[in-house]
Amino acid sequence: MATTLPKGLKAVLTKAPTDTVILSSLRTPICRSYKGQLKDAYPEELLATVLQATLAANPNLPASEIHDVAVGVVLSELGGSKAARMALNHAGFPNSTSLHTINRACSSSLQSIVAISGEIRTGMIDAGIAAGMESMTRNYGSRAIPVDLWPELKESGNRHARDCILPMGLTSENVAKRYGVSRADQDAFAVESHRRAAAAQDRGDFEEEIVPVNTRFQEVDKQGEKVGEERRITVTADDGIRAGATLDALARLKPAFSAEGSSTAGNSSQVSDGAAATLLMRRSTATALGLEGNVMGKFVAAVTVGCDPDEMGVGPAIAIPALLGRLGLENGQVDRWEINEAFASQAIYCVRELGIEKDYWEEGKVNPDGGAIALGHPLGATGARLASTLLHGLGRSGGQVGVVSMCVGTGMGMAGLFVRE
Repeated sequence: MATTLPKGLKAVLTKAPTDTVILSSLRTPICRSYKGQLKDAYPEELLATVLQATLAANPNLPASEIHDVAVGVVLSELGGSKAARMALNHAGFPNSTSLHTINRACSSSLQSIVAISGEIRTGMIDAGIAAGMESMTRNYGSRAIPVDLWPELKESGNRHARDCILPMGLTSENVAKRYGVSRADQDAFAVESHRRAAAAQDRGDFEEEIVPVNTRFQEVDKQGEKVGEERRITVTADDGIRAGATLDALARLKPAFSAEGSSTAGNSSQVSDGAAATLLMRRSTATALGLEGNVMGKFVAAVTVGCDPDEMGVGPAIAIPALLGRLGLENGQVDRWEINEAFASQAIYCVRELGIEKDYWEEGKVNPDGGAIALGHPLGATGARLASTLLHGLGRSGGQVGVVSMCVGTGMGMAGLFVRE
């Protein structure tokens, strides 16, 4: 007897010619800013690498068929628009392929996926690429928090306006204090993130999603002085994973943001460099071009919500129920979750509030290959990186329905739902 699927699940699994399908989802290695192997690379260099890899992964697709490219960027000069367009041309795309950049902080490249999908669904384009790039080595620091602001905003009686520039580490401390997330729990979560990421790396699970980067690297000493000659290297793996992370080692770290706090460099996401790109197309277009065999999944929908800026980390706990509710789905119908680990405090709160803590610790359905605490968080690229890890992970496990979600600076949460085919 055939099993009847619940209405919501049946709707998201049903294939239609109008679906926004995914033909490839790739990323560079994610490397530690300032010290990692991509520290001397430029963000547009990383973007060009994944754009070229996207063409290489789809050899039967002429570059001219890709009509628009959206790039998530947070810190780059001029919003990265000029550099990203230069990278597009350098990668071999024709002038007829247009480009724009998007900044929704930590969810910028998930927003890029939404933007390209929206263009496909409204008939503006037939195919496009949603990407993200970030070199926090080159662009972090003063560009992360604006200083030349209208004084009335900083002195406003509206604390929510003032809190939009509250350092993210302090929002983590707020979540930990308000919702009872202990230092011990945060450290345990961080150790588990590294353990999972190290195990996935050892198994070769990331190899299918990672594009090698050929770049330059200059050794420096502890004082920042150059050591030896600059050399060419090929970067093939994430370099922030600490396979030997232990509770004892993390417990010795001092609070990073508040003297009496519980968020440390060890239980917070790493400042990182990297890029990612996802190729999207209308299903009927893929069929017409003979590319239906390349389809790895589809993008279904996304939701963005606002929350209190001074506890922005709670965003996924609000955005995910809104997304699932809109689609008529329940938690148990999701096969894999990728929830960005901006800080252990907020990640723990979110899995508890969502009722999926068992899915994390016992079922291994939440961040099964680790998260940003181990892998890193290159702001503009994170959304597309999470989508890539999700889709490839679902392919290995045989799961179908997956959710990507993250908190967003200034007080937001975003969540997107994907189906692996």
